[in-house]
Order: sequence, then structure tokens, then C-alpha cells
Amino acid sequence: MPATLVENDTAMSQVLCADGCDRVARLVITSCEAFDNYPPGLPGKAIALAAKLPGGLFLATRQLRIRWLRRGPLGFGWMAKRPIADDELDRWLRPLLTQGEIRRDLRKYAANLDRSVLVVSAERLRDFDRPVLVVWAREDRVMPPAHGRALAELLPQGRLVEVEDSYTLIPHDQPGRLAREIRAFVAEASGGEREIAGS
Repeated sequence: MPATLVENDTAMSQVLCADGCDRVARLVITSCEAFDNYPPGLPGKAIALAAKLPGGLFLATRQLRIRWLRRGPLGFGWMAKRPIADDELDRWLRPLLTQGEIRRDLRKYAANLDRSVLVVSAERLRDFDRPVLVVWAREDRVMPPAHGRALAELLPQGRLVEVEDSYTLIPHDQPGRLAREIRAFVAEASGGEREIAGS
């Protein structure tokens, strides 16, 4: 059954939909990697660099145990405009900090990033002929707002909504606004279908 795919903070739905993907009836893209912003912003570039240095990723992840450091621009400080509760961040980071397999996979991924993948995918999205809602944080410091506008313009059925008072993690900073925009988009574009898948 065709679904609405909702993407947040990762560009994988862009890659998927650039190849067509008949199961996706509608797409919602929130502030995420796009075009050449890969790895994204200062935090992404720092992790990619750490992954290439012997022991770098281990050291970088250990610093995330220090709560005031993870609130800085190299951590989550530019990702969310409102502070993320320490217990929530602890839950998010626990697998990375406690499981070597997770760090190994992150190292492989971050050390082999190919920014051309998103550039090529963006160009191929011009052929994605289904409704797309692009929801972008107007004040985003990691994912450039110009990228949200450019995505909406290149998509044949793209529509842009810019969200005030938020950084990248719109579901954290403006969850009510994001939910309303998605509900309205699905109701308008689906003709009654309500299935939603998240990424």
C-alpha cells in the first residue's frame, strides 16, 4: 500500500525517491542533509574527521559523556534551539557510548561519505512526480535554509513551509507545528489515505 514517507535529519528518503520507489505516495522532508551539505554542518564534519583518525571516533564519543560539551556547536547545541533534556540525550547516545559495534558501523559510514550521492539524488528528484512537503527551520544553523527552498523548487509537486523558532530538530523544537503541517498535507494530498511511515 502506498505510504507517506516522513524524513527527519537524514537524507535517505531523497536517495530512495530519486530512484522512483512506487511505494511512496507522498513525501515529507524536514530540515536534513541536501545537495553538498554532507556531512552536515560543523557537527557532521567533526564526526567525519574523527572517523578518519585512529582513535578519533572513540575520543569524540567519549566527549559526549560530558553534558556541557554535548550542548555546544560540535554536539547538539546547533541542532535544537531548545535544550534537549539530559536524560533524553543519554538515551539517544547510550548505544553509541556502550556498544563497540555501533561505533564500528558509524566509523565505516562516516569515513566513507560521498557527498556526490546527494548532489546526484537532488538532480534526479526532478522526476519525482508525487506531492512533497518540505518543512525547514528558518533559523537552521546546520542545514542551510536555502537548501530547503531549493529542494521545494526543484520538486515538481514540492511545497515549502518554513518554521520559525526552531533549528534542525523541528520535532523537538516545534512538534505541534510539524504535526499540524503533516496532517494537513496528508489530508490534502491523500484523498483519505492515512498511512504514514517515518525515517
